[in-house]
Amino acid sequence: MMLKAVDSVEILSLMDNSIDLLSTVNREEVKPLRSWVRERMGEDWVRKYLRYPIAEHGFSVLIRVLVGDSSHNVLFDTGISSKGVVTNACNMGVNLTQIEAIALSHGHYDHSGGLVETIRFINKKDLPIIVHDDMFRRRGIEDLKGTIREYPPFPSEEDVKPAKFVKTKRPYLLADGAILVTGEIPRQTDFEKGYPQQRFYLDGKWLPDPLVLDDRALVVNLKGKGLVVISGCAHAGIINSVLYAKQVTGVSEVYAVMGGFHLAGKHFEARIDKTVKMLKQLNPALVAPSHCTGWRGVFTIAKAIPDAFVWNSVGNLYQL
Repeated sequence: MMLKAVDSVEILSLMDNSIDLLSTVNREEVKPLRSWVRERMGEDWVRKYLRYPIAEHGFSVLIRVLVGDSSHNVLFDTGISSKGVVTNACNMGVNLTQIEAIALSHGHYDHSGGLVETIRFINKKDLPIIVHDDMFRRRGIEDLKGTIREYPPFPSEEDVKPAKFVKTKRPYLLADGAILVTGEIPRQTDFEKGYPQQRFYLDGKWLPDPLVLDDRALVVNLKGKGLVVISGCAHAGIINSVLYAKQVTGVSEVYAVMGGFHLAGKHFEARIDKTVKMLKQLNPALVAPSHCTGWRGVFTIAKAIPDAFVWNSVGNLYQL
């Protein structure tokens, strides 16, 4: 698909598992919350009005692309709690009503839990929410004893009114052709095997659902630098996600890889070394793992490619 090249992209971490309001970031294109708000609002505003945002086991980023005189705003995922994303946006002084579309990376509740409250706050008729049919499945996870822990249900069409679902399994363009939702991601590597413990309910039975076919990434083509690939959880595999982004856009250079890489937990930590080896081969200038990457994966990435690595935190603003 022809993905329009953008002059710049701003990515704000609205929700993640960690928050760090004090540490510095040794990259001029990444700003922590307080310094960013101070630049925008001034020191007096910071002292009077800035409220601390929260962290949770969830993921959400606000993406703003600029092409010439035009700008577009898209929200990717909505965290796990009902009001966490709205609370953080308000506490950071972010105007969510500028959002033109919401894209969900997949149907798990730590990415869609705040969808209904976020939509109510934005309050736009026919606001498009980009989803996949599998997100509406009744799902759960099976433990070693064979017990199923069922996930909270995905919001219904009635729940999200006045917004509307846009269902697609294929690549889909947003922001006047400047942001790509990958659609279903083909599995090319031999070590990214999805989510083996996942199950879905059909005709009275819990059935295997390891591939998580609704897992998608968002892609931006930064002019003169290459692709920015943002993953929610990378159940399809972060390497598979990047390879497919290159394939579907025809852009060979990768500038940034961000989001959840799903390398946490004993079922997934065996993938860390192969994942990091292929990340190094892709040679991005910026790697910002977060959410479900886990500390083992994060620290392995930091040691292997220190010049590219950034520790993500709630409130990080990436200005690329």
